[in-house]
Amino acid sequence: MQVMTDLDTAAARLEALGNPTRLTIYRTLVRAGDPGLAVGQVQERLGLAASTLSHHLHRLLIAGLVTRERSGTTLICRANYHAMHELVGYLADECCKDVELSQPSADQPSAACR
Repeated sequence: MQVMTDLDTAAARLEALGNPTRLTIYRTLVRAGDPGLAVGQVQERLGLAASTLSHHLHRLLIAGLVTRERSGTTLICRANYHAMHELVGYLADECCKDVELSQPSADQPSAACR
């Protein structure tokens, strides 16, 4: 897993996911896998108004969490899994780094780090 090193990028992505509607949209796209979903399918699944969905998708696009591709007249949205893994890596990378080596031992990491 590649780890992001840019604090501003991580903060922007977390901010984008901090909205319940955007988080729901993002999780829907993550669940859809590599094929992604047409914007209309996302709208249908979540029952969002087109303008609301457009606004929230735009914020996810700007944050780099979602990609968009035109297929004929259809817009296909996909979760950017690389960005997702970078963000998770960024959050987990420093886990328990400041814990003294004697608590717990280096062989047995803290339960928080498992």
